[in-house]
Amino acid sequence: MKKTRSELKREAILLAAKEAFREFGAQNTSMDKIAALAQVSKRTVYNHFSSKEVLIMTLLADLWSATANLVDSELLVALPMEEQLEQLLYSEIEILSSNEYIDLARVVIGYYLYRPDELLEQSEQMAKKESQIFSWLKHQVSLKNLVIQDVELANGQLHSLVKGGCFWPQVMGIQASLSEQEKRYLAKQNTQFFISHYGCKK
Repeated sequence: MKKTRSELKREAILLAAKEAFREFGAQNTSMDKIAALAQVSKRTVYNHFSSKEVLIMTLLADLWSATANLVDSELLVALPMEEQLEQLLYSEIEILSSNEYIDLARVVIGYYLYRPDELLEQSEQMAKKESQIFSWLKHQVSLKNLVIQDVELANGQLHSLVKGGCFWPQVMGIQASLSEQEKRYLAKQNTQFFISHYGCKK
């Protein structure tokens, strides 16, 4: 389906914002600068995004929304349970460790560093969006393949394991981007660790 003029302008604004934030930082990027880069009026920018904060979180939400459907469900159910989780984690690692995601995360963290209440509020809004992994965990519990009393807690633990290996070290600049082999290994190790604790002991 052909995109509308408004949709094309919105995409141009988001692309311009990404480039500007990466080059100048969010603090030093004005809505005027974004409008000029996107080749639209400032009024058009505000018609789509009421503030720079909304624009920043929209960029992050667009990236994070990819986790809502990491792997085709039909392909996933054909695999053994452990391989299902490993594939889901690998797909999430691909997103979290991408240069685009890391760059944008740095922008968000830098912008909200002295606005912890605002960051918490935005993070809570994003957390309400259920990821495919969270849905998968609930489903496996219903099938009695996993024994989890608190799925939200277990989901948080799983994401912390993943981010500890492929996200936070890269955001802080203390570790290089993972190779393909390292991504596969991280997904496999985290899967085995998680299932060794929550897997149903038969």
